[in-house]
Amino acid sequence: MLSVENNKEDGIINMIIKPVELDVHTHTIVSGHAYGTITEMAKAASEKGLKLLGITEHAKGIPGTCEDIYFGNMRVVPRTMFGIRLMLGAEINILDYEGSLSMTDKYMNYLDVRIAGIHQICYKPGTIQENTSAIIGAIKTPQIDIISHPDDSNCPLEYEAVVDAAKKYHTLLEVNNNALRMSSRKNVAENIITMLELCKQYEQPVILGSDAHYMNDIANYEQIGQVVREMDFPPELIMNYSLAQFDEYLRKNREP
Repeated sequence: MLSVENNKEDGIINMIIKPVELDVHTHTIVSGHAYGTITEMAKAASEKGLKLLGITEHAKGIPGTCEDIYFGNMRVVPRTMFGIRLMLGAEINILDYEGSLSMTDKYMNYLDVRIAGIHQICYKPGTIQENTSAIIGAIKTPQIDIISHPDDSNCPLEYEAVVDAAKKYHTLLEVNNNALRMSSRKNVAENIITMLELCKQYEQPVILGSDAHYMNDIANYEQIGQVVREMDFPPELIMNYSLAQFDEYLRKNREP
């Protein structure tokens, strides 16, 4: 395994290529099983040298998380703290093989950033064709920006179809650092490599997600860094290196 560089000056575990500027998949106490507040998370992200932090609370269906009204009132939260930008959004559950989501358009339209993903507490894994249909259904939803952690063989996917759909419908695929550390998930590293090889082939950008549930895990891409370095994955296809590139990608998703 190639090593990663621990940049102690800004606290971000970098991937030697260049520093990351953003992490948009994190959770606070509002999600029910995370342990920091918005203010604590923003302060930690600033200390790590990030330019943008996304906080994406779990949508309904995950035990202990917030009701829709929480997302409807996020306008009251400042979008700049400790010198960094905040984007407030949600990680929305994919519910069925059609890709139905656990949040209505009304509330999705309040969000700065919109992630959709499969969580087995809200979804019954099916065949590879059914699971792939579920993911592609979410990809086709115009409001969705990112598909979270599509990497678990407990819920197998046909990756070429997923990457092709992501390219067609302008949706980012996430490479999730936390997934590589979870023993309950199967074949995560192998699936990530398969997906990234196809993303190289299709020139489909990806986004790295820490999935941080505590402050010190923000922008922790240590496990992912080893994979992308060994694969020589093109840095221009990794959204975390450029806030301007990420902003432009989302801007296109917001066009009428």
